[in-house]
This record gives sequence, C-alpha cells and structure tokens, in this order.
Amino acid sequence: MFTERKASCSIPPRGQLGCFCFSSLNAEWDLSIPRSSCSLCLKRDGGDPKESACVLFFFSFLQPMKTLDAEDRAPLCPRLGPYFADGQRRVDYVLAYHVQKPGNIHRKSPKFGDDNFIRRLRRSLSMRSSRAPLQPKEDPEIAAQDDKRFKREEFEDNLRETGLELETSAECKIPGIAFLKIHAPWNVLCREAEFMKLKMPTNKVYEVKQGSNIVEKIRLFIHKVTSPLHPKVDANKLESVKPLSHTFSREKAHLFDLSDKDNFFDSKTRSSIVYEVLKRTKCTRDMYSMGITSLLANGVYTSAYPPHDVIEMVIDCLSSQTLYEEWASYSVFYKYQPIGLIRKYFGDKVGLYFAWLGVYTQMLIPAAIVGVIVFLYGCATVDDNIPSMEICDPRNNITMCPLCDRACSYWKLMTACGTARASHLFDNPATVFFSVFMALWAVLFMEHWKRRQMRLNYVWDLTGFGEEEQHPPVALVRMKRIGKWMDGWMNGFCRYRSHCSLSLYFQISVTFAIVFGVVLYRITIKTALHVSSYPAARENVRATVKTTAAIINVIIIIILDEIYGAVARWLTVLEVPKTDKSFEERLIFKTFVLKFVNAFTPIVYLAFFRGRLVGRPGNYLYVVGSYRMEECAHAGCLMELCIQLLEKLSFVWTYFKTARLSHVSVVIQFGMVTLFVASFPLAPLFALLNNVIEIRLDAKKFVMELRRPIAGRAKNIGIWYNLLRGLSKVAVIVNAFVIAFTSDFIPRLVYQYMYSPDGTMHGFVNHSLSYFNVSDFEPGTDPYQPMILGHKVKLCRYKDYRDPPWSSTPYDFSKEFWAILAVRLAFVVVFQNVVMLMRDFIDWLIPEIPKDISLKIHKEKVLMVELFMKEEHGRRLARRDSHNHNSYTSPSSSNQSPQQPRSRAVSNTNCS
Repeated sequence: MFTERKASCSIPPRGQLGCFCFSSLNAEWDLSIPRSSCSLCLKRDGGDPKESACVLFFFSFLQPMKTLDAEDRAPLCPRLGPYFADGQRRVDYVLAYHVQKPGNIHRKSPKFGDDNFIRRLRRSLSMRSSRAPLQPKEDPEIAAQDDKRFKREEFEDNLRETGLELETSAECKIPGIAFLKIHAPWNVLCREAEFMKLKMPTNKVYEVKQGSNIVEKIRLFIHKVTSPLHPKVDANKLESVKPLSHTFSREKAHLFDLSDKDNFFDSKTRSSIVYEVLKRTKCTRDMYSMGITSLLANGVYTSAYPPHDVIEMVIDCLSSQTLYEEWASYSVFYKYQPIGLIRKYFGDKVGLYFAWLGVYTQMLIPAAIVGVIVFLYGCATVDDNIPSMEICDPRNNITMCPLCDRACSYWKLMTACGTARASHLFDNPATVFFSVFMALWAVLFMEHWKRRQMRLNYVWDLTGFGEEEQHPPVALVRMKRIGKWMDGWMNGFCRYRSHCSLSLYFQISVTFAIVFGVVLYRITIKTALHVSSYPAARENVRATVKTTAAIINVIIIIILDEIYGAVARWLTVLEVPKTDKSFEERLIFKTFVLKFVNAFTPIVYLAFFRGRLVGRPGNYLYVVGSYRMEECAHAGCLMELCIQLLEKLSFVWTYFKTARLSHVSVVIQFGMVTLFVASFPLAPLFALLNNVIEIRLDAKKFVMELRRPIAGRAKNIGIWYNLLRGLSKVAVIVNAFVIAFTSDFIPRLVYQYMYSPDGTMHGFVNHSLSYFNVSDFEPGTDPYQPMILGHKVKLCRYKDYRDPPWSSTPYDFSKEFWAILAVRLAFVVVFQNVVMLMRDFIDWLIPEIPKDISLKIHKEKVLMVELFMKEEHGRRLARRDSHNHNSYTSPSSSNQSPQQPRSRAVSNTNCS
C-alpha cells in the first residue's frame, strides 16, 4: 500500500520545501503535481522538531486508493488532503505535543543495570533503620509529564463533549512528537457558524449590473486595458451574478444550498470554527482554565495550527490557478495580486493586508514618476544655478573660518564646489512643488484605500460584520504562569497607566541619549583624525566619520528594534487588556511609537538641530569639555539628510521586512516617503522597487515557508489606518519646516526679492556669509597652522547672518537674519494651512463609499427583505391550507361527538 511507501521518506534539509515524497506519488498515483509549486506544510529556518515533524505528519494524511466493492477492483483517485484514517473525515485542526521517550523515563544504572533495584534496596534499608517507612521520591520530570497528560485527557474529553471528533496520529516517525487530529462534523459546524454569526451564500442570486455613471465607465475601461496585468484566476473576473449572503441559522437552513455539505464550509472557515471551540473549552486541572491558550502557555500542547489544504493548493496547481504561480513567483511581479484567492485561502486579515500593500504600491507609481521628474529637473538646471557657480568660481577667493579648534585651519570656499552642485539636485524650487504634491498624494492614497476597502467588504460579504471578542490574549495567560504573587503586583501597578507611560517615555529618552552618543562619537573621531599623524586619515576625515557613524547607527537601530518590540509587549501585558482586540491595538501603538522614534530620531536631529546649535567663531558651543558641536557643510544639511534617508531605505528597511505581516515596516516606510520627501524626491521610487520585491517575498513565505495562519475575520486594517492618517497630517508640518529651515529656499527667495540689486541670485553667496576678525579667537582655539594658505589671514568668513566686527554691534544677529526668520515662520503657517485646506477639500470631494457599491448594498438589503417576506407569505399559505384541510374533515367528527366548541373554533379560523 502507498501508506507504507511514505514511511521511507526522509526529512528534508532545514529550510527546504516539504515535497520530498511527491516524486513517488506522481509515479504511483499518476498525479502531475509540479514539485516547484507544492506548498503544503513546511518548517522555518532554525525551527524546532515540532515544526519539522509537521512535514512528515502531513504526508500521513495521503490515503491509499479505495476500491468500489469486492467485485469491481477499479481503483478510484486517492483522496488528497488531511484526512482521518478512514479516509472520509477531513482534519480541520492539529494539536502537537511532546511525549516522553521510552529511554528517558527509566535510565539504566551503569553499575547495577536497573534503577528499580536501587530504589527497592534503598527502600528496604530505610525501613530497617526507621520505624516509619519513607515514601519514595517521585521524579519531578515524570510528574510534570503525567500532569500534562492528565490535562490533555481532560481537555480532549471536553472537546468530545462539544461534538468534535478526535484521532491521535500513531504513524509519526519523529520521536517525542505526537499529533492530535481534530474533525468538526456537520452538526458542530452548523451550531458554531450560528453562534459566530457567519454570513454564508444563500440560494438566491441576483444580477450585478455595472454602473452607468462616468466614474464606473472609467473604472471598467481601466480594468479592460489592464487585463493582461491581472492574474489568471477566476476570482479576479467581473461576475455578472452574486448570491445573497445571510447570517447562517439552522432554522433557516432551507435558504442555503446544502446539497454538498462537505464543501459548504471551506477549509479556512472550518479551521476558524474549531479554533473558537478550542478557545472556549475549559480544562479545570489548569489554574487558569482558558482553553487552548492556557494549555499552549503552560506547555501542555506545543503548538496548534490548521493544516494546509492540499485540495486547494495542489488541485489548483493542475488547473494553473495556484497561489504559487500567480502570486508567490517573482516572474509575475508586474501583475496584480489574486486578492480574492488569497482571502479565500488565508482569511480576511491576510487578504486585507496584501490588498492594502498592493494599493499603496500602486499609488507609489505616480509619486515615483513625479519624484524622478523633480530630480531630473535638478540635474538639468545644475549648470545654471548661480549660487553653486559662485562657489565654484576661483576668482571669488573666499577664505572660510576653521571647522574645528586648533587642528583645523583656514580653507577656500571653492573646495565645497562638488557638495554645492550635488545639493542643488535636491534643493531647488521644484522640491516645494513636490512637497505639496506628496501631501495631496497622501490624502488621495487614504481615500483610495477606503473606497477599495468598501468594495472588498461588499465582495467578501463583510458589510455587516461586527468584531466581538471576549477572549483574553495569550500573552496575558503566559504572564500569569510566573505565579500568584505576580497578580497582586500587576493589579496594583497597572491600575495607574501613568507608570506604563513613564516606562514608554523612558525608552524614548534612551533613544535620544543614544543618538546624542553617536553625535559625540562623530565629534571626537573627527577631532582625533584631524590631529592624526597619518596623512591618509587627515585627507579622508569626512568620509571616515560618515561611514563609521552610519554603520554604528544601523547596528544600534537593529538592536533597539528587538529590545523595543519585547518592551512594548511587556508594557501591554502590564496594562491587563480584556480582549484580543484591545491587546492588539495597544501593542501595535506602543510598538509603532518605539520603533518610529528609533528610526526617525537621527533624521530629526540632522534635519532640525545639526548646525543650529554651534554658536559662532570666537564663541562656539562646547559639549563634554572642549568638543564643538557639529556643523553642516556650506551647502547645508539637506544633502546629508538625503544620504541618511537613503541609508534608512536601503539598510534598515532590509531588516524590517523580514517580519511576517510587517505592517510596522510599511508604515515606517510611508513615514520616510512623506515626512522628509522635500529632501529626497527619489524616496517614492526606492519604496516602489522595495515593495514590488517585498510583496513576492512575503507571498513566498506564506505559501512555502510558514504554517497556515488562523483565518482571522476583519473588515479593515484596524488601528493602522489611524496611524497612517496621523502620519499624513504630520508630514505637512514636517515638510514645511524642512523647506523653511533646512533648505536655502527661503534665504534665496528673500535675497532675490529684497536685497538683490538686479533681481537675480548674483551675490547671494557673499550675502549669506558673515565676517570674523581672527584676532577675536579665544585663547587656545586658533589654528596650529595659520599660514597653510601661503599668507596671513586677517578676516575669515562663516555662514550666518551677523553684523561685521567693525560695526557698532559686532557679531550680533543682523536685520537680514530677523527678516529671513519672519519669512520662514510665515511660510510654515501659510504652507500648512493651504495644504491642509486642500487636503480637507479632497477628503470632502471623494465619498468614502463608491456610489455603485452603496446602491448594490442597498439592493441586497431590499432583496433580502423581499426573500423573507416571500418566505413568511409562503408559511402563512401553508398554515392556511393546513387549517382548511382540518376544517374540511371536522363535520364528520362533529356528528360523532355532541361537543360544539371545536366547530366554533374552525369557523373563527376560516374567518381569519
């Protein structure tokens, strides 16, 4: 039999696909199953034995071929998929647990050969030496195993009382691992579906008419034009008819098509129903009897998961409608995702996540195109940029003040020519337009997603879905394992959320302190390299400092990201949330805040603080003794900010996207694309390229590497939408400050229209530099080599708006400084209010629910009411016919009996 052949299969190497038996299956069963597209039950890299055992356990589900009867020996097709030993009942859920190895229960002694003999000898000696015999000590490991076994037996008995059918897998070849297969019969599925208020399709179907308005026509035209980009699955085709869906009820079972009971509830629905039963089934032996969550937390069961459905995953392979071929392959990166197929197999939450990620990636295409145009505009106008031409002109011969004390000397402004030309690529008038565009793009993305979400809710029958969760989170159950003494401390500590908030603020302060530490590292290394005796070190100071600081910064971000994830979960557990939904929302918020601060604190420092707290020559600001604060390059900090954003998108993002269902990474990327887009117009392009790869990478994980997740129900992306909306609003303010204070847009604008003699930018560089008399250096801060330029320097220049040393108020802020500051603040106010007004107008202009979807939802409600009215009318007619039949037979019975009240009752009924 074929069940014997599978026993000879070997476990695949770590991290490989668990399809090692399919070559023999194809030969014996004549199945054309592609090895590359099989994705059934796989293990993680570096996983533990319970996950590797999942592969072997799956193939024990493949049943041998059945015969029709004793006379007809023609074999039928084998039943693919997870089934019980009888080959009829499918496995809806799997519980894995450890069993004691036979060799570990009783270890043999090297001297006496039997541990029982030693125990009997000690017991007899103790009985001779003492009147009261001593009780033998029980092995704590064996006692713990027995206690877990008793809990499992009680829990399994309670599951059987609920109606579930159980079967223990006896064919597992991995020592120490056992599996409990669970099957939900039809009556249990109907009962739980009614309790869970699942909406199921009815027999009634109606015609879906496409809208006739111009918006719907444009949508249909775009769908037709982009048809080559759609995956080749039936779920993405426009359907002309749609069945009415209604909450399942056993009393109204006649409304549903129950001809095929085996497939009425699909595999994801069956597994979710069993999971709900597992969560509420009690185990009184456990101190916290909260169902499977408590048993998993206490190690009674090692894991609980729904098996992959080989029918949906393999049979679809034969018809070229597989998730692997149309979703998890890099060769289809240019196509849309089969969202309907993803939701059908993985559930609503996973389907909504990938739908949201797909909409975000599509919206990045116009943003990337506009960003590239802005960048090309900067490249085309770099040779016509007058300020950079003045910096690169050697005839100006401008001598700049030293960049550090003692070790640094005077330098010529023309040496910053390359930095000035590169900075124009990102700091030009087009970046202001791009900032406004991205602010409006963010609100368009949010509105587009809301409409797309409502369309998916209609198609997936989620319009009337309400989330009602009464189950405590698993993490809280694990927290309770530390003992009863923790309960009092938790109740006393977490009644006041200010303590948890204080811990959150402490973690944010730690991030600020680490960023300040990196700043000190840059300052000290820069000073050390300037005084180094190696010429190569002195020549590459800036590159060495930037490279090493960037590497340290990335390493710190990765480490703190792991720490903050654990801290956020710990703080959420301390708050003792009551439901899974509350626990998830609080955990998401804390995780996002900590990781957002961790990722953006260095960028905020570089954009708004670096180069603004340095002082002036002769009166610099010092930290930790005699170390001067960092200064920006002459072209400003915008170029360095652009490099920092590029590093974040290329290095840190690679680490973030390794997480499963990485909403955090996508939201942080959204922040990088919108918050500081004025300094890096190419950010949407890099994000687009990254997301195209990440979608297929995540799809490959779900299909080939991860266990099948529990099909969670949801109608939206939850708190992530509020976080995205908040980021889009904050982005307007941040970009306004970046343009006003980080870039030179406002100083150039003020000079051109207020101080330029000819209305051009000629003379702007000289206007933006102040004078300093070198005799005013503080003692011990003047350069070691003042004659490095070949002549004695009397006056040097530095970038600031201050009065010259020969004025009545030397080195005070000049009137140009206050004029530019006033214009900067006015620009922030005007920019913020104008863009916010435009955002609100777009939000008001675009309805949240598409008009055609609103009409279809209303039509469904009307048809459902008509269906119920028709059903009620049919029942009345049936009762009336039954009554008429009884009244027709009543005279014969009245002749035999003199009693008259029955005839009165019949007459009254007929009148009614």
